[in-house]
Amino acid sequence: MTTSTASGGPSVLLVAATEAEVAAVRPPPGSGVRVLITGIGMVATAARCARALAQGRFDFAINAGVCGAFDPTLPPGSVVHVVRDRIAELGAEDGDAFLTMADVGLFADSAFVNASPPDITALRELRPVHGITVNTVHGREASIAAVVERFHPQVESMEGAAFMCACLDAGVPFAQVRAVSNAVERRDRSAWRIDQAIAALADAVGRILQPLQS
Repeated sequence: MTTSTASGGPSVLLVAATEAEVAAVRPPPGSGVRVLITGIGMVATAARCARALAQGRFDFAINAGVCGAFDPTLPPGSVVHVVRDRIAELGAEDGDAFLTMADVGLFADSAFVNASPPDITALRELRPVHGITVNTVHGREASIAAVVERFHPQVESMEGAAFMCACLDAGVPFAQVRAVSNAVERRDRSAWRIDQAIAALADAVGRILQPLQS
């Protein structure tokens, strides 16, 4: 059921970890789009998204942010739609081995799939990818190799899986849209292209929101 807004369009929750990630597309009041700045990390994102989704009625939610890319075919400035995400660090260590919660015989929400994203042309045009969500971004060759072998991710963020978990729990359709700012490698700030990523993100999110506000 579509929620009517002052603009006549659907009601949308636009979620970002930082103001910089959505500043260029922050819509005017009455547009039907509410912006939620959660702060960085899984805990803040899960808690604040859950609260917003419980307090308001939204037709769908969009998580807009930057990410690092494991996939060499995703250079800085690439914009992707993360359709599968997982909390990569949720598990246990057994010496040098990493055990998932399933490996240790416990159930935990660690992997999230977006089976029914909003039917928007600009969203369908984005490349669908698999991601991981982490507390510590990867920057060591050994840990990068290990997580790639374990989960085969294409991108990583610090909030994506938490956002997806909150939306799935609330039963609200959603999309996680991210722009690549850097390759996942040994930390090298000189190779990061954050401004380029944010500009590309703003363009993609603007195109997703545009038909909803017209």
